[in-house]
Amino acid sequence: MKWVYRIVSLFMAVVFAAPLVWMLVVSIKEEGMKIINVLDWFKPPYSFAVYDEILTGTKLSNWIINSLLVAVVVTLFTVLFAALAGFALSKLPFRYRTLTFFLILAGLLIPGEATIIPLYQVAKDMSLLNSYQGLIIPALASPVAVIVLKSFFDGIPADLLESVQIDGGGTWRIFSQVMLPLTKPALASMAILTFIGSWNNFLWPFLSITDDNLFTLPMGIPTLMSQYSEDYVKPMVINAISSIPIIILFVIFERQIVKGISMSGIKG
Repeated sequence: MKWVYRIVSLFMAVVFAAPLVWMLVVSIKEEGMKIINVLDWFKPPYSFAVYDEILTGTKLSNWIINSLLVAVVVTLFTVLFAALAGFALSKLPFRYRTLTFFLILAGLLIPGEATIIPLYQVAKDMSLLNSYQGLIIPALASPVAVIVLKSFFDGIPADLLESVQIDGGGTWRIFSQVMLPLTKPALASMAILTFIGSWNNFLWPFLSITDDNLFTLPMGIPTLMSQYSEDYVKPMVINAISSIPIIILFVIFERQIVKGISMSGIKG
């Protein structure tokens, strides 16, 4: 039966990879190409002139920098705050700890779209619209990350923490030198998933940003696509440029991404 699974897996891999390969090949074709059959998509001549035109003649490179900046900052602070909250909920005794955990858990039951209007009003009152702060701060709270990291912290034996306390280690030493190193797989998984989620986020930037200099890629790409509705090469170049960072990230951290999806229960 193994050969059947391998054939099916190979077939599915080809099916999922075909659009990506087609996008990359078309992106290096020359403009105004004549297409008669499918093979014409893959025939030379090839050229990177459109890449240069898009990167120098549009604000795509600026939007890439914005997306990277927002995604990196959101990822760093989200994982840090989630780790601190998960550690407190798991190992630090305080009143209403169980209630606090269930309130965070209840946050998963509220659709993100339901909070958009009050979130927009709060951001407006705090003058966060049309700013990097407005893109970053609302994305820092992640109930999923808190719950996942808490579950990992719960699995660390209390005897280990007591031995550190006996040696004179305080709460911060326990957190930074014991808990974090032992939960590196979970931290890496949450960081990757948070980065991808921030990179692909469209709704909140669409509502909170009107200055095109602050656009992120998911918001800026549709404005470029509308200009090239009758052309194939330029839209493919735009999609290829915006996809390359995530493709590289997936290739490097494939195992952590799969592990993170399985841990967090996210389904496609």
